[in-house]
Amino acid sequence: MIKIKEAVIVEGKYDKIKLSSLIDGLIIETGGFQIFSDREKIELLRRLADTRGLLILTDSDSAGFLIRNHIQSCIPKEKIRHAYIPDLYGKEKRKLHPSKEGKLGVEGIDPEILLESIRRSGASAIEEAGSSEEKRKITKLDLYEDGFSGGADSSKKRQVLLRELGLPERLTAKALVPVLNSLVNYEEYQKVVKKINLTLEND
Repeated sequence: MIKIKEAVIVEGKYDKIKLSSLIDGLIIETGGFQIFSDREKIELLRRLADTRGLLILTDSDSAGFLIRNHIQSCIPKEKIRHAYIPDLYGKEKRKLHPSKEGKLGVEGIDPEILLESIRRSGASAIEEAGSSEEKRKITKLDLYEDGFSGGADSSKKRQVLLRELGLPERLTAKALVPVLNSLVNYEEYQKVVKKINLTLEND
C-alpha cells in the first residue's frame, strides 16, 4: 500500500473500493456524469486542488475521458496530475456484460497495473504507508464527541461546521472525516469547534 498526498478522483464506488485496498489517501467519486451538474462537488475539488492537488484516475473509455476533461476545464492544470490505465479488454466480475467499448475500467484492472499507473503519474509525496510518523487524525469518534454526529441536533450542528469550512451541505458525517483530514489538521479542527460552540452558546 502506498500513501498519496493528492486527492484521487475516480468515477464510482466500485473504483473507490478497489483503490482503497491499494492506497492510503483521500479518494473522491465523481458519481459518473453527475459531476457535470454537481456544483458543490466541483467546488470541493477546487478546494482539494488548492490544499493538496488532484490525481485523476478515470476509466480509459470515452466516458472516462469526458469526465477527466470536464474536471480539467474547471481547475487549473498545474494542480492536477493524471494517471492513465491501459486499454485492456474484458469485463468486470460483477457485470454480466462488458462495457460499451469492451474495455476494463479501474475496478477491473490488475492491482499492480493500477499502482504502476499511479507511480507514473508523478504524484507528489508518494511513499510507502506507515514509513513516516503519523500525526493525530480527526476521527468519527471526534465528530460524535463534538456533537456533529449521533445526537438529536447533530445534523444542524454539522451544517454549521460545513458552512464554516465552506464544504458541501450534503456531506455525511462518515464522508466528512477524510475530507476534514485533507483540509485541516487536528489542532485547526479544534479551533473551529470552539468557535462554533461559542457562536451557538451566544445565539
